[in-house]
Order: sequence, then structure tokens, then C-alpha cells
Amino acid sequence: MNSSAHQEKHFQSYIVDRLVEQGWKLGHAKYYDSDRALYPEDLESWIKTSGQDDKWEKLERLNGTKTLDVVMERLTKALEQQGTVQVLRQGFSIAGCGLIEMTETAPEDKRNQAVIERYKANILRVVPELKYHPAREFAIDLVFFINGLPVATVELKTDFTQSAEAAMDQYRQDRLPLDPKTKRKEPLLSFKRGAVVHFAMSDSEIMMATKLDGDNTFFLPFNKGNNGHAGNPPGEIKPDGTQEYPVAYFWEDVCQPDAWLRVFHSFVYVEKKDAVDIQGNWSKKETLIFPRFHQWTAVNEMLADARTNGAGMTYLADHSAGSGKTSTISWTAHDLVKLREDNGDPVFNSVIIVTDRNVLDSQLQDAVKQIDHQFGVIAAIDRQKSSKSKSKQPSEALLAGTPIIVVTIQTFPYAMEAIITDKSLKGKSFAVIIDEAHNSQTGSTAAKLQAALGMSGHGKMSNMTVDELLEQLQKSRARPDNISYFAFTATPKHSTLMLFGRPADPTKPLSEDNKPEAFHTYTMRQAIEEKFILDVLKGYVPYKTAFNLSKQLEDNKRVSGKAAKRALAQWMALHPTNVTQKVQFIIE
Repeated sequence: MNSSAHQEKHFQSYIVDRLVEQGWKLGHAKYYDSDRALYPEDLESWIKTSGQDDKWEKLERLNGTKTLDVVMERLTKALEQQGTVQVLRQGFSIAGCGLIEMTETAPEDKRNQAVIERYKANILRVVPELKYHPAREFAIDLVFFINGLPVATVELKTDFTQSAEAAMDQYRQDRLPLDPKTKRKEPLLSFKRGAVVHFAMSDSEIMMATKLDGDNTFFLPFNKGNNGHAGNPPGEIKPDGTQEYPVAYFWEDVCQPDAWLRVFHSFVYVEKKDAVDIQGNWSKKETLIFPRFHQWTAVNEMLADARTNGAGMTYLADHSAGSGKTSTISWTAHDLVKLREDNGDPVFNSVIIVTDRNVLDSQLQDAVKQIDHQFGVIAAIDRQKSSKSKSKQPSEALLAGTPIIVVTIQTFPYAMEAIITDKSLKGKSFAVIIDEAHNSQTGSTAAKLQAALGMSGHGKMSNMTVDELLEQLQKSRARPDNISYFAFTATPKHSTLMLFGRPADPTKPLSEDNKPEAFHTYTMRQAIEEKFILDVLKGYVPYKTAFNLSKQLEDNKRVSGKAAKRALAQWMALHPTNVTQKVQFIIE
């Protein structure tokens, strides 16, 4: 065995051992059904041990020794029609016994012992060197299963010989959904039908893709970030003096059984967007969304803090452009309404999202529907109705106990007025998610809230931003302690930090040495280095020329003036004291 293969085998064995220590089962390729891309043993065991044994017995009476084959055949059809994520969450139907559930989510509280036992029945399995082709010696380093369904693949490289880039090339060149020679569709590698995510991992870096498409396969980073930059920090020194792998967070944190199951129960979804080709033909583009590491940690850390501290806290997520804030907000909102005390009481009775982005409305509703598959979870306050109607809608939605309420910046004051003044809402708690709303004015409705609360400076609120409105509310005697605020921004201002940030040491008062900070950060520098936004410090033009050019660009139908302004804003954020020197404009 050459040194490269030896290093990779050692890396592979190390990961497998760590997973098994956490409760994963170790599988073998010989027990894998390559035609159906299933692990039959776990499928049967899951059905029998998850409270569905009566359904298995019914199927056995009908099919005898062929029961497992019949179940797998029906499951395969469901996977081809609906995809892995939907089948995992919603199960599949089979003649003779009805619905077969394919997983159990973590119980929201500790009251229902039956749900706890079903959750414990979930089977996580890792199979090294999985040969996925029935006739050829194609093998993937690691494949992960939940209850017999493949959910992730991993190709490993070591920095001693090759980087994560080599693993990405392997996926692009050798891991093809359609075999170019035999034209066989590979179920394990097919979009939606097979594994949800594919990781290209070296011992220092991780990349991921949710759709394998040959040379067109697009990888996203799944790295922690390194002191505000891309990549990962060096691994920690272990007690025996050896150094841990920089990517150890993958198997220690992400693959921890509860965390891994939660990713597939509460995060992954299919994003659907309208797309047009160069001929002008419109179609629906589907993208499987798997959380990037900063999204996953931001949601989990905010949820953990809210579970511990309850309502009345502030959270600032300073996430750069290109960070995927829409998805992060969707996941945060969904998880906040599911958050429960041990006795079953909700931590938050409703979540209010303040935004002026229609895309958030539609994407949020689609994501929550896929994760929750329930109706009535979201109410989006209609932007087209009259002012009088808008004033009633937030109050009615809150009184009805609607879990998630999406409001505009202009209708947000009505919701706040209802929370503070309506006696029917006393004793309830709320989470307010603010999506860059601090940059827009609340309008005349804020003045009505001001009057209703008897707050000082009557008449001034109509020109306030949401930040300023909340600041005045906090200073007033009507300051509510039953609301937590979750603010998302790419450009935090001083006022935003003062309002939503937390001091480095919460036990001490604010000072120059104890300034308010963001609760979670994904820096612009990291976004640039990960190639999610262009580096506005490359390819400059003088400021005066750039200013004149921006006027020309705004008059050009083919070029977005907003993009130019965005580039300027990004450059200003990086160099606020030297704003008049140089700037690059992005031409769209």
C-alpha cells in the first residue's frame, strides 16, 4: 500500500471509530442493496422496533418470506417519486398496512414516553468502502444511513498527499449519477432520490454538494472559519500530546447522533425558484438546501440560549452578504415555535418576522411546510390590503396563536401595540426576528404605537427606523420583558450593536472595555475568501470617476445601479475611514 492510501485508510478508520464510540453502527458493503440503494437490515429493524411491528406482522401475513422485498420495492418507488428527504420525514404508504413512518423526530418535551422510545429506535449507520455499483468496483470512502436510507457520502483525502479539491474532482469525474458506459442510473448518487449531501473532506477542510452533475457539480464550504477568515483553525492538542484533526468538529459535533438527526428533521429542504434560460424558457429550478456550518451553529446556539434563558433576551447575527440569511431565518423561526419547556409549555407563543422581502415570505412558507408538513403555521400579513385591515391582522393572528407571523416594517408597530396593550396576550412570550429592517422607516403607524403607549416625543416616531422604535420602547416604562429579539444584518451599525448586541462580559456594565458584540458572526472577509461575494478591493477606479460611472450605470437598462451601490456599501464597511478613495462596481 502506498503512503497516500495508508494515510487515507488511517484517517478513515479514525473517523469510523469516533462515530461508533458515539453510538453509530458499523456496516459492511456486502449487506448493502446496490440496486435499490438501501441497507435492508436497518429498514426491517427500524419498522419492527419503532412501534410499527403490528404493520410488519400484517405485511408478513400477506407476503410471507417476501415481506422485506415487497417493502423495499414500494419504498424504492416512493424515493423515486418524492425524494429521500420527504420520505424520511413523511414516510411512505404500502398496501395492506397504510403508512410506514421512516424516522422519529426528537420529542419537544419529556412528557411523552412513547415518542421518546420511538426516537431512540432511530438507527444511524456508517459503511466504509461502500461498493455502490452491482457490477463494477466503484467504492465510496464513507456512506451514512438513517434507518436504512442513505443520506450522505464522504470522499476522504489527506493533506499529506491531496487536498479537498482532489476529493471534489473525484466526485465530478468518477461519481456520476448516470454511468456513461452502461447508461445505468445510480440511485445512491441521483439528485433528491439518493444521498442528500456529498462531502469532500481532507484532514483540514470540508466542502459539500447536494447535487452531483459531473463537471457542473457545485461545492459549498462546510468549514468553521478561522478567526474571521476561510478554512478551519488548527486542531486542538489532545491529552496524549497528539494534535486533533482540524475537521474533528464534523464527527464530534455535526455527526453527534442527536445533532445529525436534527439536521435532517429540521434543516434540509428543497428550494424552488423560477429560472429562465437564454432562449427565454421558464422552468422551476430545485436546489437541495443543506445548512452551511455557520448557519447550523448560529441556529443551534441561539436556540440553546433561548431554551436556557427564556424570553427577554437579544441576539444579533452579524452575517455577511452571501451567508444565506433567508434560510437561517427560516430555520430559526421554525425552531423557536417548537421550543418547549420540560412540562410542554412553549418558550415562545408566536414568532414575528419583520421583513419587506417577498422572497422571504414564499421561501419561509415552503421551507416550513416541508419540515413541518402542517397547515396554519404561518400567517403573512397581506401587503395589498387597506391600512385598517393591516392594523387588525397582526392582532388577530397573535390572538389566534398563529406560530409564525410575517409582517412588513410598516405593520410591525401594530403587532407591538397588540403585544403590549392587549390583555388577552398577557402572560405570553414572543420572539421578534428582524431581517435588515433597521434600515427602513416604520412610517405613521409608529406614531400610533407611541401614542398608545404614552411614550415621550409624540409625533417623532413616524420617521423612525425599527431600531429607533425599539430603542424608544426599551427606554419607556412600557418596555416588555416577554419579547426576545433576533436581529439579522450584514452591516451592523453602532445603534444596532447597542440595541441587540451583548457585552463580552454580561456580568459587568457596558464600557469601552466591555462593548456589545454580535451573538454570532460570519464575516465579510470569510465570505469573500469563500467566494460568496466579490472582493471589492480588487480592480479599483478612482472615487470621482466611480461616482460619475454609477450615474451612467443607473441609466443603463442592462446594468443594476443597486449592485453598484451594494459594492460601494461593502467597500465602505471594510474601510469606513477612507471612503472617498477607491471602489469597485459590480456589473450584473
